[in-house]
Amino acid sequence: MKRKVTKAVFPVAGMGTRFLPATKSVPKEIMTLVDRPLIQYAIDEAREAGITEFIFVTSRGKGALEDYFDRAPELEATLRAKGKTALLDTLNSTNMDSGAIAYVRQHQALGLGHAVWCARHLIGDEPFAVLLPDDVIAAETPCLKQMVEAYETTGGNMIAAMEVSPEMASSYGIMDVPPSIGRILPMQGMVEKPAPGTQPSNLAAIGRYILSPDVMRHLDAIEPGVGGEIQLTDAIAREIAEKQNVYGFRFDGQRYDCGSKAGFLQATVAFGLAREELCAELADFLVEMVAQRRAAE
Repeated sequence: MKRKVTKAVFPVAGMGTRFLPATKSVPKEIMTLVDRPLIQYAIDEAREAGITEFIFVTSRGKGALEDYFDRAPELEATLRAKGKTALLDTLNSTNMDSGAIAYVRQHQALGLGHAVWCARHLIGDEPFAVLLPDDVIAAETPCLKQMVEAYETTGGNMIAAMEVSPEMASSYGIMDVPPSIGRILPMQGMVEKPAPGTQPSNLAAIGRYILSPDVMRHLDAIEPGVGGEIQLTDAIAREIAEKQNVYGFRFDGQRYDCGSKAGFLQATVAFGLAREELCAELADFLVEMVAQRRAAE
């Protein structure tokens, strides 16, 4: 019998060096995309998928991230006194119930696999999701919810899949899958950042996973891989070899890499244009900017 996925791990221990100097004092995960921090998008997606227990793998300097999910009594009282009920509702929607969030520390930056392994005692023998807040996905049905619905059919392990160009394959974990036009793809293997020209497919794993607790056992046993880090990809490859129960999942939606400056800016424009109260003004500004650029060429 397949168990429901109610726990999610959020690896948020990274230093965010690509966004310095902003991340000198502000954790990357609470940098704002329009008016919500990146982590809020990930939390909202997880909630929509039925997640009720949220595990944050943090590191030194992430206090502001922890504070974000706490209540703000003075701010709430001010909004209430001024009758700003809409803002108060927005604020309250970011609060988390007592005990819903747990924090564990990753004391050494040893990779994504190591970060996930740090949550092993809180996962126990249950299936769990992993969400990377850098990957923001715009979708009518949230990506993780799509995956949970598919997982109810397959069980095992599931990884969100996205097509990438051959020249970008060396930046991702690439899936080895049989030719298929379906959404659920049985995986034959997985290669972390393959050398150019050696990738087994054009399907890259992105930051949404549903994993069995056996993956933690593999993480216990594997040695450091690419970059001297404990690779989650290597643990998943062992699960494929043992049980052949890992699936890629082609999701409906648009993924933005908010771990890069260009991706963050692209997401800001896309999410801004999707907001009714911002769309017209922002679109007019973008048209004017493009016209000015073309005139200057």
